[in-house]
Amino acid sequence: MGRAENAAELMKAHKVNCAQAVITTFCEELGLEKGLALRIALGFGGGTGGSGYICGAVTGAYMVLGLLQNAADAEQARSEMRQLISRFNEKFLAKRGALLCRELLGYDVSKPEQVDIIREKNLFNIICPELVREAVVILEEEFLQRKS
Repeated sequence: MGRAENAAELMKAHKVNCAQAVITTFCEELGLEKGLALRIALGFGGGTGGSGYICGAVTGAYMVLGLLQNAADAEQARSEMRQLISRFNEKFLAKRGALLCRELLGYDVSKPEQVDIIREKNLFNIICPELVREAVVILEEEFLQRKS
C-alpha cells in the first residue's frame, strides 16, 4: 500500500483529521516525530478548526511543503513557499475544483445541523479520504520527485 492509500485509510479509520493524515504520511522522510506532527496539525481538520475554510488535506500539504524548504534567507524562503503553495493550489483545484472544506463537502462544517447531514450522508468517510489521497499524490508527483 502506497503513501496516498495509507493516508486515506487513516482518515477512514477516524484515527486522524485530514491535515494529520497528510503530514504524518511524510514524517519518516522529513525526519519529523509522528507525535509532534499530530500535535502540529491537530487544529487544521474541518477546514481549520472546524470553520469550513481551507481543507485540512490542503493545509497538511502546505505543512509538508514548508518542511521540505531549506532556503537560508527568510525572504527567499517566503517567496519560494508562495510559489509552491500557488502551484499546489493550481493542481488541487484542477482535480477537485475548490480549496474550502465547505465547498468540497457541499456543507458547512461550522454549523452543527450541517455536520449532522454530513455524518448522515457519510461524507467524512466518502469525500475526505479522497481529498487526503489527492493531496498526497500531488505532493509525491509534483514536489517530492523534483527534490530528488
